[in-house]
Amino acid sequence: MNTGPTSIESAVAGQGAGSWLGRGFVAAGRGIVLTGLVLAETVMLCALSLAVTSAALGFGLLLIPGTVLACRALASTTRHLAGRWCDVPIEIPYLRAPRGEGNRAGLWRRYQWLLNDPATWRDLLWMIVDCAAGWLLTLTPAALIGWGLFGVLMPAYESPIVHASGGSWYAFIHVTGQWTAWLSVPLGVAFVATGLWAGPRLLDVYGRLAHWLLAPPLRAQLTERVKHLAQARSVAVQAGAAEIRRIERDLHDGAQARLVAMGMTLDAADQVLDDNPEAARALLAEARDSSAKALAELRDLVRGIHPPVLADRGLADAVRALALDCPLQVHVSADLPTRPEPPVESAAYFAVSELLANITKHAGAHQAWIDLWHERGLLRVGVRDDGRGGADPSRGSGLAGIERRLAAFDGVLALSSPPGGPTVVTLEVPCALSSPKISSS
Repeated sequence: MNTGPTSIESAVAGQGAGSWLGRGFVAAGRGIVLTGLVLAETVMLCALSLAVTSAALGFGLLLIPGTVLACRALASTTRHLAGRWCDVPIEIPYLRAPRGEGNRAGLWRRYQWLLNDPATWRDLLWMIVDCAAGWLLTLTPAALIGWGLFGVLMPAYESPIVHASGGSWYAFIHVTGQWTAWLSVPLGVAFVATGLWAGPRLLDVYGRLAHWLLAPPLRAQLTERVKHLAQARSVAVQAGAAEIRRIERDLHDGAQARLVAMGMTLDAADQVLDDNPEAARALLAEARDSSAKALAELRDLVRGIHPPVLADRGLADAVRALALDCPLQVHVSADLPTRPEPPVESAAYFAVSELLANITKHAGAHQAWIDLWHERGLLRVGVRDDGRGGADPSRGSGLAGIERRLAAFDGVLALSSPPGGPTVVTLEVPCALSSPKISSS
């Protein structure tokens, strides 16, 4: 397994679509798919027009919400494809749907929700623009390539038959046709090259046009951002308070109790030192054992707050240390030129530790693979196992806790765990790597 840049998908992207030829053909194929989406939008606009007309005539009022929701589904598909194919991510801008029964009041609230949502009108505007001009951006590369291939293959369709009864006039037409057919070959190659060159560029323009019309307005983005930051702050505060309570509990039940017992043991040894030296030596040995156990518990506690290996050697070596302590065979691959920020390192380390613990306890796996790399301002961590699969964040607190920990850094967790496996978890945390230290020697 390798969820990092050396995975099969990335290798195909680097070898096939990485060249201009591969990118051009891929962009042309994607343009054809997007053109099909434009045709679906055209049909949906016609259906919406019929629904509005029927509602104006006094019937068909119930058709409008369903038609608008279908338009939303097409617009959401465009947003998804724009982020995946055009590398232009578009956030979902819709207001939350109201909770209402299927009565008249619930239907009216549904109408208000749809009509008062600015994203509804932006979706309709996008569909009109896309049906009017968007198809030119999506279909042009495939049309150029197809026309060019037709020109390249034209000589194969030129008939070699010369009409003997036609005299010189038919011979002239035949020769002219042959010259025209062979002239179409370089023109066809030029058309194909133009289509391959224009495909990725027109696809990028299409994605930016979709982002301009389908992305939420700046004010809505700021409002959503403030809401997200407030939730992340609340989660961070709660997590910090829970961590403090855990430290206090561990100190009270562990090291503190041992230190109190050690003091009592030393006091008892002092009382019997003169009368019974052998008993005093036994009590001192017991106190020495208690101090060693208290020191070990304090070290474990410190390791749970911020492991020394993480502070001294960085995330990659700290994860390798986790892999060595794991009862499974864990393969670690890291491509981190320098170190991420310390809080991000700590969050990623404990997330990997929690994932390895889940794999060991619940997955029934024999091997696990961990990849760490930094790409486009994101620290990415991929964890995969060969276990039974079927992991569900709603059935336990481990994955949900990782999501809460990453949310404080605007990080996300993506899970793929079909029954039968494999389970693949990908973590993404925005961060910048520290500048490499330059030695003065």
